[in-house]
Amino acid sequence: MSEKLGACLRDAKPYLLMVGLQFGSAGTYLLAKDALNKGMSHYVYIVYRNVIAAIALGPFALVLERKVRPKMTFRIFFEIMALAFVEVVVDQCFTLVGMKLTSASFVVALMNTVPSITFVVAVILRMETMKMKEIRCQAKVLGTVVTLGGALLMALYKGPIVDVVRGSSSGGGAGHPDNVNGDPSHWLLGFFATLLACIAFAAFYIMQAMTLRKYSAEMSLATWICLAGSFQSVGVAAYMERHRPQAWSLAWDSTFFAPVYAGIVTSGIQYYVQGVVMKTMGPVFVTAFNPLRMIIVTALACFLLSEQLHLGSLIGGGVVTVGLYLVAWGKYKELKHRHVMMPPSPPAKDTLHLPVTMTPITLVHDHKPHESVVVCDPNGVVDAHHVTSPK
Repeated sequence: MSEKLGACLRDAKPYLLMVGLQFGSAGTYLLAKDALNKGMSHYVYIVYRNVIAAIALGPFALVLERKVRPKMTFRIFFEIMALAFVEVVVDQCFTLVGMKLTSASFVVALMNTVPSITFVVAVILRMETMKMKEIRCQAKVLGTVVTLGGALLMALYKGPIVDVVRGSSSGGGAGHPDNVNGDPSHWLLGFFATLLACIAFAAFYIMQAMTLRKYSAEMSLATWICLAGSFQSVGVAAYMERHRPQAWSLAWDSTFFAPVYAGIVTSGIQYYVQGVVMKTMGPVFVTAFNPLRMIIVTALACFLLSEQLHLGSLIGGGVVTVGLYLVAWGKYKELKHRHVMMPPSPPAKDTLHLPVTMTPITLVHDHKPHESVVVCDPNGVVDAHHVTSPK
């Protein structure tokens, strides 16, 4: 009996870890939104978050990668500065701007478009081959179209307000959440800000994959990105908040706990848990749980932050989720086909795979490692031998 129970717990472990991971990731969005509602500057939030993330990751990178850390060169340093600018200054900043103008549930739903945007960018840069006769390529193209269509639906159609508690909807298709002061232009600006963040997030993973070919210490790279992003964001925050020195002050509320939580939990605990699950279950398994975070954020934001949920966001989020699964399924088929057709020798160093979920994984076939970078969650990092992200 005990052996069966132990076997059941071992089988259920990846599922329980991923569910817990989505709750932890959802907390980042909810705390950040609450801090913004309390008047915290999103520029200052980014500074504190990345400083804490660098402090949290630094000791582990220093100890665990001391024997494998490549030598720092001027070119690698320049690439790290570029990565920090794209991820920290552009991505994180516009994510918070979009959240301030819309809602946490809207932003987390729109973030599911990152894999599709990554696919489009990779095709433009000729990093992804298009073989339209193959079902896996058709699935990725169809998923991209569906995902972007769902995002467009979220931007253009708001619909009536859905009462989550009573399960009913009220009229007023032109209504807007309280935090945007009823101005439709705020909602649209928030959509474009979040979309820009998604594009920057996709570009970050492609750039990061290229840098990792030369600087293979993933945890150290994540630490350097957080540290460089801290210095860059300090300059931006100092200029933008030059007339508000009180913006740097913190209180014992979400303005303090939000950046601490994001730096330690999102860049620390999630780093380890996601790496463990990725090693055993693969990237598609991790991707499949991302919509759960959207559901958690939407439900908790309505109850805890009194956010208004609109029918357009609800339908659009569902459409985006369908597109996400189509892209993930197409990538899974592509990876499976690649490993079947792969010769017994290791892949060439100049081979670059399209990021499709949020973290990379080293897949093993016939005892030969093959690295694949995957993108979906804007908030995770993974452990050694995986692509990392300060986000």
